[in-house]
Amino acid sequence: MASSEQLSPEQLSTAAERASPAQLSFSSSLSSPLSPGQPPPFSPVDPQLYERDYPRLKSWGELRQSVRSTRRLQTNLANKVPHNFTFAKLETEQGARTRLYFLGVPENLKENSLMYVDVPNEPTGEVSLLPWQPLLDSFHATPYMCQYSREEQLLRERKRVSAFGITSYDVDIEHRRFLFPASNSLYICTDDNMTEQAVVPEEVKSQCGAARIDPKMCPSNNSLVGFVSNGDLWMCNLKDGEERRLTFVHKGLSNPAEDPMTAGVPSFVVQEEFDRYTGYWWSPTFDQNSDGSRTYRVMYEEVDESEVEILHIVSSTNNERGVDYYRYPRAGTANATSTLKILEITVDSSGKVKDTVVERHLREPLQQLFPHMEYLVRADWLPDGKKVWVQLLSRNQQWLILALLPLEFFSPETSDTATNSHGDSATPPVYLLLEEHSHIWVNVHELIYFFPQTRPDEVSFIWANEGTGFRHLYHVTASLSPDQAQMGMEVETGGSGAQEVTHKAVQRCGLTEIRQLTGGQWIVIGKPDMLWVDETRQLVYFMATKDTPLEEHLYVVSYMDPGEPVRLTELGYYHQVWMSQDCSTYVSVYSSVDTAPACMVYRVANQTSRLIAKLLEPPILPVDYHPPELFQYRSLSGYDHYGYMYKPHNCAPGRKYPTLLFVYGGPQVQLVTNSFKGIRFLRLHTLASLGYAVVVLDGRGSNHRGLQFEGHLRGRMGTVEIEDQVEGLYWLAENVDYIDLNRVAIHGWSYGGYLSLMGLAQRPDVFKIAIAGAPVTCWTAYDTGYTERYMGTPSANVTGYADGSVLRYASQFPDEENRLLVVHGLIDENVHFYHTSMLINSLVKACKPYQLQVYPNERHGIRQQDTCEHYETMVLSYLQKHL
Repeated sequence: MASSEQLSPEQLSTAAERASPAQLSFSSSLSSPLSPGQPPPFSPVDPQLYERDYPRLKSWGELRQSVRSTRRLQTNLANKVPHNFTFAKLETEQGARTRLYFLGVPENLKENSLMYVDVPNEPTGEVSLLPWQPLLDSFHATPYMCQYSREEQLLRERKRVSAFGITSYDVDIEHRRFLFPASNSLYICTDDNMTEQAVVPEEVKSQCGAARIDPKMCPSNNSLVGFVSNGDLWMCNLKDGEERRLTFVHKGLSNPAEDPMTAGVPSFVVQEEFDRYTGYWWSPTFDQNSDGSRTYRVMYEEVDESEVEILHIVSSTNNERGVDYYRYPRAGTANATSTLKILEITVDSSGKVKDTVVERHLREPLQQLFPHMEYLVRADWLPDGKKVWVQLLSRNQQWLILALLPLEFFSPETSDTATNSHGDSATPPVYLLLEEHSHIWVNVHELIYFFPQTRPDEVSFIWANEGTGFRHLYHVTASLSPDQAQMGMEVETGGSGAQEVTHKAVQRCGLTEIRQLTGGQWIVIGKPDMLWVDETRQLVYFMATKDTPLEEHLYVVSYMDPGEPVRLTELGYYHQVWMSQDCSTYVSVYSSVDTAPACMVYRVANQTSRLIAKLLEPPILPVDYHPPELFQYRSLSGYDHYGYMYKPHNCAPGRKYPTLLFVYGGPQVQLVTNSFKGIRFLRLHTLASLGYAVVVLDGRGSNHRGLQFEGHLRGRMGTVEIEDQVEGLYWLAENVDYIDLNRVAIHGWSYGGYLSLMGLAQRPDVFKIAIAGAPVTCWTAYDTGYTERYMGTPSANVTGYADGSVLRYASQFPDEENRLLVVHGLIDENVHFYHTSMLINSLVKACKPYQLQVYPNERHGIRQQDTCEHYETMVLSYLQKHL
């Protein structure tokens, strides 16, 4: 789930330093240094639209104008922020040069494109602001009328992408070749000589007849491009333009019941709930053959959804079919199954792909090797291309293993596998490196780094674990020697406590060393591309919340002689970091609640960082922009809780103001950070400018506070969150004098919509109004991966599912009119409109009043500009009339 309203993927979160729990602690208002110059003429809300003490009701047109003004500023600020950086180095006669590529919006344009700056080796004098240069020459990347294919729409939903233009790219940085999807096609370009002349991208032509998604170049041959189209894996040879379908499992039939197989693309649950969006992996190496040809390998996931329920969802008004079909495993029902296969592709000395493609399949299915495995959550190759690693997770998500599969364990289709399985001495075993158990749940992460093997009987890697209750880094060495193995032993499995015998083909490795690198009551961030290893200096760089749970910072520690981690980024800001391959340079996009995002480049030496260039200075904000104020308090549960609030702009001493509690409240999300809120949550500022107090709180279950803090939701979602929200609201009302506790609205999206309903049903004495967007109303109707992680299966937790269902509380909703507004996209394929339908049925049976706003062409996140405008205007109008 993890969707707090219609969110962009470039979520710029930040946070303030920990304040004293005994007192209210506010951040300063616009006091951080800004660039010199006059404020822009824009004002989010015309001050003439309201009076100081008793604001009149605004017309729909006036509220709409407020929304439009807000969105103009929001777009202007968002378009200034660069992202997705890649460093390239080039040796020239004048010395080494560093070019920094990134995605950004060129001046006077509205869509992302590939940009670059040339970073000086050493700044001379004052550090300068580098001019952005376009890499591409006059290129329009967004499809005409934004008509993305169905596959592209769904992938954008899974990734929470709302930006337009070029939103991702693959790069062979050694040769500076870029591959990216755009305008319903694929394009490639090469920055040959790192000149200042823009390049013209070349379209990669195709005859496959469907959208091409997840394009990736082979790391050892950038002429070979893989992609997925219509549920199968394809490849294009850029040298001669030959396009080849590599797998043939998806038939493209109109009846999904007869077409359950796909290759190279993960299932819905793996994408949505485990954040894995790719289903194939190029090997980093190749085999050189005696005839001059080379053999390249690609591992891919084959998914079988035969047992997964098919849901029929009313399609958008733009779709002539009227109904769309989706495979969707609801809690307690069957998931997709998957296996791994490897394709061997041989290219002759002239660069032509040979006709024969060899397919290798596992000698034993993963489910037989590891019977408790339910999800293939991560996979990739070791650096030498001789083994692949996999992370497998159990159904209850309390047991995870990390295993190595030797290339020889994948048997060619032509071989007789019957004689080679079950521990044949000619076939290396599957190596079980480690397994983890948790009585709460295992949070899947991206923190893994394998070192090149220096001994054939040993493997060493960096790994993260939450065994202490907080995610920390470890340097692990495992023996692959059979002398130190544990073969066929009885071991306790996670969660169930049952015993099983390890499969004969599995060798349980002995861990010869586990060196803890970090520790304490803080977490290492487990997101993609946030772990960098400098093997030359034996250092590991990572992002963490060591100094405050409200800020993410870059730290460094030795992985051979670990000591106290050293922070490299500046306190008082939330940082998003990209680092060069040699760990010598990094770029940080940072902000705080009262400072708009800035982007700077730093050089790293002796575990210190030095500013060498600027890409973006903090934009000057409008004079009437009022940042939110951070606060913290000690809750009755014994934890420090954090929040932020927007004070009404027209606040007068002694007067109480209507208050909006903006809520998410579920796992995997942290709303309260010391980051700039004027992009993602600028609408909350607009509410404050119209005379509302706005409060945001993170309660138990929210992200980045450790496993025990999250684990309070285990088995009982919907029963503890409102308690924390109400406690925080009351605490704040006792410490400031302008919150009117008789006029409090609760509003949120997705899990926040769910809690908005729960708030009104459980505490109608506290909340006068609830505005619930895309709410879950019954957990048995949500997907397996998310729901079962936190609630278990419906059969194993009957009470928890009943207590966590909004439908149970239908009779407790208030009888007064104009207290409940439900908003939902009709074609939502994540939290289906079925949830709202069930709620309406229950409210009708209980004869409870409600109002419903449906958006026929919207999915889980509101993407279309006209819909966003209507939705935000409607919220303002509803609050104005009824709060």
